[in-house]
Amino acid sequence: MNNPLQLFEITPGQIDDVMRLFYARIRQHEVLGPVFSAHIKDGAWPAHEAKIAGFWRNAILKERSYSGSPMMAHMQSPHVQPEHFELWLGLFDETLAETLPEPTRTQFSALAHRIGKGLRLGLQQVRQTKAAPPVLD
Repeated sequence: MNNPLQLFEITPGQIDDVMRLFYARIRQHEVLGPVFSAHIKDGAWPAHEAKIAGFWRNAILKERSYSGSPMMAHMQSPHVQPEHFELWLGLFDETLAETLPEPTRTQFSALAHRIGKGLRLGLQQVRQTKAAPPVLD
């Protein structure tokens, strides 16, 4: 690893490859496809893939290639529901298994699951009724 802050061994090109394949699958997914296409029009997919690849390069490689708030983006979309994260992570894990060697895919998956859990819990907290007890898992 060239960067001592890098979480695990992966290249920017590998992250880009994962994003291309993953979002190609998202577009075909019966549940997630419509959720994403409500916000990403046909010609905007490459820009979205690049933005999210920047997010992962920032998270893993510690590049400063992303600015934004994933939590806010997900909260602002009425189409994104907490139950979508399980589907998203399953599809992401399938993509990682087909594109990356061990242990890179396991490390990337673990990070994605931690981030996905945080996003799901945040979304549940924001969307629950005020009288409901807090969501802890």
